[in-house]
Amino acid sequence: MKKNLGVKNWMFPMPVLMIGTYNADGTPNMMNAAWGGITLEDQITICIDDMHKTWENIAARKAFTVAFGTVDTVKACDYLGIVSGNKVPDKVAKSGLTAVKSTFVDAPVMAELPMVLECELVSMNKENCNVVGHILNCAVEESALTDGKPDVAKMKPLCFDTCQHVYRLMGDEVAKAFSCGKALK
Repeated sequence: MKKNLGVKNWMFPMPVLMIGTYNADGTPNMMNAAWGGITLEDQITICIDDMHKTWENIAARKAFTVAFGTVDTVKACDYLGIVSGNKVPDKVAKSGLTAVKSTFVDAPVMAELPMVLECELVSMNKENCNVVGHILNCAVEESALTDGKPDVAKMKPLCFDTCQHVYRLMGDEVAKAFSCGKALK
């Protein structure tokens, strides 16, 4: 029997999104944000409160990157989520990650994060904290590709467990999508 828990914003898996921007002085900034996802074929929507330095940076530069936290970078990614860019302007340097300028947008790409979406700003809405970006490019480290496509097993992306407040590794393959259900036809 299911127990009713009321209104909850629990969804699984919740990717660990790493949002990259530049501060006004050109210093790289990055925050950890769990609330977001693909909303159109070429758009991503992320919930970012307007009190975050990232909100201010996106509004000013009209661009941002979205990378995905990994097992290998979990401490740095967590640090970038618990330290405010309003208080620690050089937090990317302190995280140990290496910022590189994007070729497509005015925002940094972190060398250690194997996959990144490079986005130009579409819209920002303070009322619901939504930032919408148009994806101009997806870049993936060659070592994280299999047959020319991103390989989750090689990247080891993190998921945020909103109930237990822990990071989890995406799980094993259990079946082929668009295929395993054919047995029920």
